[in-house]
Amino acid sequence: MLTVIVFFLVLSFLVLIHEFGHFYVAKKSGMHVEEFGLGLPPRLFGKKIGETLYSFNLLPFGGFVKIFGETPEDLKTNPDPKLARRSFANKPWYQRAAVIIAGPTMNFILAVLVISYMFTKGTYLPSGEVQVVEVIKGSPAAQAGIRKDDILLRFGNKKLSASADLIGVAKQTAGKKVLLKVERQGKQLTTTLTPRKNPPKGEGALGVTISDLKLKKFPLWQAPWIGLKESVKISLMFYGEMGKLLGKLVLLQNPEVEVAGPIGIAKLTGQAVSLGPNAVIQLLGLLSLNLALINIIPFPALDGGQLVFVLYEAVSRRKIKEELKARINTIGFAFLMFLIVLVTIKDLSGLF
Repeated sequence: MLTVIVFFLVLSFLVLIHEFGHFYVAKKSGMHVEEFGLGLPPRLFGKKIGETLYSFNLLPFGGFVKIFGETPEDLKTNPDPKLARRSFANKPWYQRAAVIIAGPTMNFILAVLVISYMFTKGTYLPSGEVQVVEVIKGSPAAQAGIRKDDILLRFGNKKLSASADLIGVAKQTAGKKVLLKVERQGKQLTTTLTPRKNPPKGEGALGVTISDLKLKKFPLWQAPWIGLKESVKISLMFYGEMGKLLGKLVLLQNPEVEVAGPIGIAKLTGQAVSLGPNAVIQLLGLLSLNLALINIIPFPALDGGQLVFVLYEAVSRRKIKEELKARINTIGFAFLMFLIVLVTIKDLSGLF
């Protein structure tokens, strides 16, 4: 039950932060914001403050912002000239673009703040070294004299700076004797071992547990800069992996990428809850960053897609027909729903 509550609270908070970005910039741009809703309709109750209705809705999934003039029907049903001047549609392109970008920007800022906070508490980061955490008795590593806390420097001709380096070269050299260079208490040693072709389950070719992560903690004054750098680094990795994914899909290859839908995120939330508050906060930050990065992708029905419409109109100085926009957004939304259904089916199949 706790997992379900935390799951809804996390997702709702992320969506509300996102929508608050749209709301705040729309207000600052002089647009007429009709409603800011907590949850999704049907509406339970609401209170009008100034010109904006602040509502509480039945479905506990995030929230929404309704800005006058986002659809052509708004101007048709209420042709008031004063409202027309303050409508989303009649504002300069740069103000409309700012409103669209504000949602993902708020999620990115939240992610940076959370990641910065985690750095003040201590978090694991790539160390650039491959360290031995455990050696299994009787394994090739044990026979070669490898000990706990040894740093593995070079395996054959491969310099090791990440766990994936060792795993990859161990598979390639299975059954062959390989030279291994090790650092132990500041001294460098050399030994040989032979990776196993068919190791016992859970032991791996060498019979060692390794880590390339190191616990790092930063002072409060330094954490925001480190948090920003790490957020940018994760963002670049995200788009890099997405590019590889699209490339493999085009070539009809198995992308071999783990994608989590609502069920998968709920499972991750359950794991985070079991690990404690800091794990939940860290998950919140990573989900917020993912929401920002996905939403700004130039795809119909996403903020990035709406931004493309605005920029196209600004450059071409021609309005896109509303019917065409609606058709493109509908197709994009249907495709996104299709993907969510597929990912959910995959997540559910993993439960049984």
